[in-house]
Amino acid sequence: MTGAIVSIAVVVAVIGAVVIGRQMRNSRRTRLRQAEFPQQWSHILRESLPLYERLSEDIRRELEGLVNVFIDEKTFYGCAGLEITDRIRVTVAAQACMLLLGRKTRFFGKLRTIYVYPRTYVANGIYHDGMMVVEGQSVRLGESWQNGPVVLAWDSVRGGAVNIEDGQNVVLHEFAHQLDQEDGTADGAPILESRSSYATWARVLSAEYEALRRKEARHSRSVMNKYGATNPAEFFAVATETFFEKPGQMQEKHPQLYEELKSYYKVDPVQWQ
Repeated sequence: MTGAIVSIAVVVAVIGAVVIGRQMRNSRRTRLRQAEFPQQWSHILRESLPLYERLSEDIRRELEGLVNVFIDEKTFYGCAGLEITDRIRVTVAAQACMLLLGRKTRFFGKLRTIYVYPRTYVANGIYHDGMMVVEGQSVRLGESWQNGPVVLAWDSVRGGAVNIEDGQNVVLHEFAHQLDQEDGTADGAPILESRSSYATWARVLSAEYEALRRKEARHSRSVMNKYGATNPAEFFAVATETFFEKPGQMQEKHPQLYEELKSYYKVDPVQWQ
């Protein structure tokens, strides 16, 4: 009986510690979201991310609060001799946090570490060469590991931030994967607000994915990058890039897909144009 009482006491203590830890984390996040945004960071974004200037004052302030939390909670490491600076941290964080605007967020809860290379890098892995799945080396702009880090090439991050209308942005792409992976599976279906949302999401995104695959097979033009035809997870990441960078074109050519992403991300990028 004594052993059982001790075990119960341990469980209660652990649960209490977890609750207290969450309360402290949430309190810290609230303070950071309300804290003043460093002037130097604002200057970096005005130089590095033209989209920042297009946001309304309210949305810009929300983004700044999210960036404060992101930089406080995530650790950046430079690879291949790259020195991590505030410019790197803020430029990456601001683009990643575009995906969190207006939403109840876990702040990419599984992510702790971001590795940044100075430029495109070579990595070992398994990939599709157009005919079969092979193992070997490939040149990469970035990657997102489930329950692991995000890896980015700084030259691609910088280029994607400056050019906000080409539909290609490595940070938006890799952090869309992070959202997709939050439920433990990279399948193009992130955690949605309600069970009823999944049926429409699956219907719309599956149809659009198959349409992109057909266009890719015919070598037809598309608003979205053909890399999205690789699999449903890549389709969601590519669709996210297009939603934020080519919103007008997506709304015109793929209205149902645009509405699904607008409902999920809780923003309407067409208004920013």
